[in-house]
Amino acid sequence: MLDDARSHGLWEKTAPAAPVTGPLETDIIADVAIIGGGFTGLSAALHLAEKARKVVVLEGAEIGFGGSGRNVGLINAGMWVMPDDLPGELGQPHGERLLQLLGDGPRAVMDIIDKHGIACELERNGTLHCAVGTAGLAEIAERARQWQKRGAPVTLLDAAETARRTGTEAYAGSLLDMRAGTLQPLAYVRGLAHAAVRAGVTLHTQSRVSSYTLEGSGWKLSAGRGAVVADWIVVATDAYGAGPGDAVRREQTLLPYFNLATQPLAPHLCASILPGREGAWDTKEILSSFRMDHAGRLVFGSVGALRNTGTAIHPAWAKRSLARLFPQLGSVDFEYQWYGKIGMTENALPRFHRFDRNVVGFSGYNGRGIAPGTVFGRTLAQHILGELGEADLPLPVTELQAPAFRRVKEAYYEAGAQIAHLTGERF
Repeated sequence: MLDDARSHGLWEKTAPAAPVTGPLETDIIADVAIIGGGFTGLSAALHLAEKARKVVVLEGAEIGFGGSGRNVGLINAGMWVMPDDLPGELGQPHGERLLQLLGDGPRAVMDIIDKHGIACELERNGTLHCAVGTAGLAEIAERARQWQKRGAPVTLLDAAETARRTGTEAYAGSLLDMRAGTLQPLAYVRGLAHAAVRAGVTLHTQSRVSSYTLEGSGWKLSAGRGAVVADWIVVATDAYGAGPGDAVRREQTLLPYFNLATQPLAPHLCASILPGREGAWDTKEILSSFRMDHAGRLVFGSVGALRNTGTAIHPAWAKRSLARLFPQLGSVDFEYQWYGKIGMTENALPRFHRFDRNVVGFSGYNGRGIAPGTVFGRTLAQHILGELGEADLPLPVTELQAPAFRRVKEAYYEAGAQIAHLTGERF
């Protein structure tokens, strides 16, 4: 169980149970050992097991403990970087490959959910990127233009249509992306775990990997009172890495993000606010996101940590913001509150690392873990199976490199969000 109410909140209360697992207590021989039981690790495990590979997943805490079980639940296509800028950032052919892979990412998620019957509150009605003012409208108009020329099903909506879909007149317009949607993230990652176990994956929780070393022609991973010997290792820990995954965590600047969930809204309010159940977020630098769950709770989030003085500042700001955005709500109370960490890379793009021979991993999802994590897990499986060579991957190999002034930036983001929210909506 994930017992800290401020870590997984609503998702822990409404997700189906994870598979019954326990710590590694013995020695196991496998084809592939995967460190991390989130979207990437379990997607890789599932796709490998479906090709008859013996796979062991070692999770240091519980399934979905990291970013996979804490996020908003938006199944986004693409990344924060504008589509036309990707080839310049990554070069050819990687830029266009990554655009294609991540543009199709939400469909891959939905296909897995359909194939394995995962109960995770899936909504397929798209997402709304909501424009704040003229600058925000120009930003989403340009993003729409760049995606549309690539044939993506995105539409620029005017202020009136945006108000009809969101229930607020606060926005100058929005970008509707019909590739995207929402889900219950902890339910999805637990569903991946169940599918992986049914496919033959061995899954151990409370099994933090302390080290891995060469043993003969393979690798020996030590975890608790046992060990796994495998030909390949997948490092799938991202922003919550420890032990061998700590270098990946230190490569990213960690941005705190919180979510607050109201009590289930009355039917007339559900018909007014996001009646189509799209997920939404705005163009502000310190952005806000909002969506509905299947019970009719409004889930509202922004940058910040619910700790120390943030435990009072952020919920108070959220109440003021909701009163401005949705005056029809009246006074609201939050039934659940939780927060986590988003791993941000210097260029806001993910990375592929070859840590050693047959030791690989993707990381740096910049707050977009659901679709990228799923498709990168599949890509890692294809690489291990020999279906994709290193030269055919969507990202080039990069060396681990910690960002300058990482801890200073993290403290600045947490304090800055509190300052912004302390004054926000007051004046």
